[in-house]
Order: sequence, then C-alpha cells, then structure tokens
Amino acid sequence: MMQRILVDQQQITKTQTDNIESPELKEGEARLALESFALTANNVTYAASGFAIGYWKFFPSTVTGQGIVPVWGVAKVVESRAGTLKEGTRLYGFYPMAEQLVITPEVSSRGNVTDVAAHRRDLPAVYNSYVPVGDSTPEQDHLRALLQPLLATSYLLSDWLDDNAYFGADQIIVGSASSKTGLGLCKYLAENKKRSFKIIGLTSDANRGFVEGLGACDSVLSYDEIAQLPHGASVYVDMAGNAQVKSALHSHLGATLKHSAAVGISHWDAFNPEVVLEGVKPEFFFAPAQIAKRRDEWGPGEIDRRIGEAVQRVSLKASDWLTVKVHQGLSAAPAVYGALASGTADPREGHVIRLV
Repeated sequence: MMQRILVDQQQITKTQTDNIESPELKEGEARLALESFALTANNVTYAASGFAIGYWKFFPSTVTGQGIVPVWGVAKVVESRAGTLKEGTRLYGFYPMAEQLVITPEVSSRGNVTDVAAHRRDLPAVYNSYVPVGDSTPEQDHLRALLQPLLATSYLLSDWLDDNAYFGADQIIVGSASSKTGLGLCKYLAENKKRSFKIIGLTSDANRGFVEGLGACDSVLSYDEIAQLPHGASVYVDMAGNAQVKSALHSHLGATLKHSAAVGISHWDAFNPEVVLEGVKPEFFFAPAQIAKRRDEWGPGEIDRRIGEAVQRVSLKASDWLTVKVHQGLSAAPAVYGALASGTADPREGHVIRLV
C-alpha cells in the first residue's frame, strides 16, 4: 500500500490521508520512494493556482475534487523495469505529497532523468526533470529542497527584471519580502552594485524586523504603510496575491507604477482577481518561460549554471536567517501544510518532511 495526502481543490486548507494500492510496474517504468521533501509557501501557491496553471495535472489523484500538491524533494529508485535507470539511484526533483511515485524515465547522456509519462509530456519541462544527487547528506537534501526552487525563482525574477531594464524603475517594491522567494529577490537585486533603483520590502508588521535584519532592502514598510511609498517610477513584484494590498498600492502609485508582476498566491485567502485595479494590469511571471527564453538565447546549460551559482551564493549563508525544522513521517505533513496555508508559519523556519 502507498500513503498520500489529498487536498480539497476548492478549500485548500482541508486535507486527508489516503491509502491506495501501489501500482504494478510496466515495462519502462521505475518506482521511486520518497526520502524527504520540503513544505513552503510555494506549495500553497501550487494548490491555489492548481487549476489556473495546471499543478493538479502532474500527479492526478483520480478522486473527484481532491488533488495532490506537488513538492520538491529527494527519492530513491527502489524498483526499476527501465534499463537506463538503476535501482538505488537517488533523484532530486518534483514529487507528489506521497510515499511513492512511478515514472517513465528517459535518461540523458549526462545522467539527468526526465519523466516522459504521457500525462506529463505537455507540462513545463523544468518540473519533469530529475537530477541525481548521489550520496548527499540529509542536511544537503533538506537545504536543496527548501531553497533551490524558491531561490531559482528569485534569481529568474532578477534576471527577468534586468532583461527588461527594470522597466525604467526608480524603485523595485517586493511584496511579502519575508518569504524565501521575496528575500532571495531582494538579495539578488542588491548584488547589482551599479543599480540606480531602490529596493523596498513590503511585509507584515510582525515580520518587519526579520526583513530589516536581512540587510538586502534599502527600506522596509509594513502593509499599512503603503501610503508612505515615494511617488516615482515603480515596479511591484507581488509574492502574496493579497488583493487589498495590491489595490492599495496600485491606487497610491497610480501612473508611476510601470509594471506589476504577480508571482505567488501565498495569501490565497485574500486573492481576488475580480478586484479592479488602477493603472497597469498585473502580469503573471512564469519562471519556466524565462528559463526557456534564456536557453534559446544562451544555449543549453548556461541558465542552469547561473541559477546554480546564484542559489549556492545565498544558500551558503542560509544559517544566518533560516532554521530547518525536520518532521518525521508523512503523517506530519498536513499540520505543517495547514500552518503554511493559514499564514501562521514563522518565516525564519524551513520545514522538511522526512520519510526515512
């Protein structure tokens, strides 16, 4: 039997534990047993945008109204009927919140694995790729799962902003700057020593001290201080999707807001796409699209190299601002996920579910 966590697709804070029979392997397939995975606000965004962006499609539950939220983690090949993928291989990548995953692996000459299962072929390639991690330590696995996907998005956001000459902005405003993606973006923007723009972090009053302590922002404001934002050419990068905050910011900045980017929906319960906003229309930032653009422009491997270096730079000092909390067993996942979905999780903590 295999255990998995199902999430109500209409009320994403509701979860249930489900047990199903492990599918029998077909020729060309491999069974992976999860060892550990991270849970962050990113996973809440996956659930909140499950239909709009298609995250429910990666690991269909076949249970009406119930979905499986994707997670990033490490798993081991425990059974293989695919000649190119050996048992014992450990792979980092995109998994279901479950004990196992069956994939149809295609292995490249460099050893990277792609799941070419029929239902995943038309989904973004970055989510279908698995990277061998050898005999990495649990600590390495935990940091990779917690930070790689979030900081990769942070770097791609900074690259995209640079690619667009920062839309001529005098200030880049980062919403939910206490989130790992938000703080990563602030840090990457701050690396630009020739920048002519200010970095302004927006966060809750409770997390203001945490963001200020990171030292990456020129100034930090709480959400109820939006009226104090200077009226200059601005770009807003929104990690939270809070309609009230976005409306207040658009109204205050008016025509000086040159671009409004929507990245996450961690404040999913305050998300309302029907709210009419003043000024520019928000545009969704989809990280895989920037990866695909750079691969076309720079050739294979270059954007991956730059992302890897960027993630490494910030991860090396992660202990300054991140405490890793390890929870044992899949049964611990619903409570952790629930705290993230309800917004009560501490931004200083990174949560990992360990299954072995």
